[in-house]
Amino acid sequence: MSVCISHKEDADGICSASLFKAAFEGSKVILADYANLITKLEKVAASDNSIDQLLVCDLGLSKRNEQKFVELLETIASRGAEVTYIDHHDISKDAIQALRKTGVTLIHTTEECTSVQVYLKFKKKLPDHAAFFAAVGALTDYLERKPVASGIVQRFDRQFLMLESTALSYMISASQNDDDFLLKIVDTLAKMKYPHDVKGGFDTAEKYAKKVANAVQEIRDSVVKLENLAYAPSTVELSSNMVVNFVLGSSGKPAAMVYKYKGDIKSYVVSIRGSSDCKVHLGRLVNETASALGGSGGGHDRACGAVIPKDKLEEFIKALDSAIS
Repeated sequence: MSVCISHKEDADGICSASLFKAAFEGSKVILADYANLITKLEKVAASDNSIDQLLVCDLGLSKRNEQKFVELLETIASRGAEVTYIDHHDISKDAIQALRKTGVTLIHTTEECTSVQVYLKFKKKLPDHAAFFAAVGALTDYLERKPVASGIVQRFDRQFLMLESTALSYMISASQNDDDFLLKIVDTLAKMKYPHDVKGGFDTAEKYAKKVANAVQEIRDSVVKLENLAYAPSTVELSSNMVVNFVLGSSGKPAAMVYKYKGDIKSYVVSIRGSSDCKVHLGRLVNETASALGGSGGGHDRACGAVIPKDKLEEFIKALDSAIS
């Protein structure tokens, strides 16, 4: 059996899973977020030996979970499974070396989104139309100008690509508590159909767009501005990724953060974005800071996330503000 564990929170992760499923008929997709990645992987590692291929994609690592991640992949690979990890988030040198020692195939660059890398890896097994979903991943991850992605994006009408990409992003954001619907999206795209072919998808996207419009002022009113960082609780029914973009845009600060408490893990889930004025690599900064406080985090230079223990949020905010310039 071929299995893919992919990021559930954005179009890059969903498109990566769809491309894998299109390349390997009958494969199984498991969707995860950063908070439950290890839990999902542990279940796979504890299952029987029927898995002969595992792909983990678009799920970045932190100092807190990278050792466990490597151990679990090594366990699965030791049973004879072909294990591949494809990602575009910042990864420590130690994690890279450890992964390669286990025999895991690591495909990694921060220069292209994950779905572009998945597309290139399995291109020979995919129809020509599969490039569309790599283009969607690049556009929604703001990496459409990268060397490979730019050539792929240019193959499609830009307005149509933007419409389908935005609708897909809204469908995904609106359905974070509905894995069945997210898997339906994966199944539809794996059949080389467009996001508008997802049954009920555009209705879901339209309803979410109305929520966005209604929430803008509430978000602005809740923003707290420090010297370098603006932050706000994520209290509206929108994805944290979308809320943090509003906070960043309205604050005029180099970086913005939103947080939401999750009682099941007794921690805050945090999303962080940086503007062009932010001179530090936020993914590395957040990884180090969160790990020092007993949490986890990481990501790109201007887009990242973290999980912070309940009693450490204020300390985390102060540390970020003092380190960002």
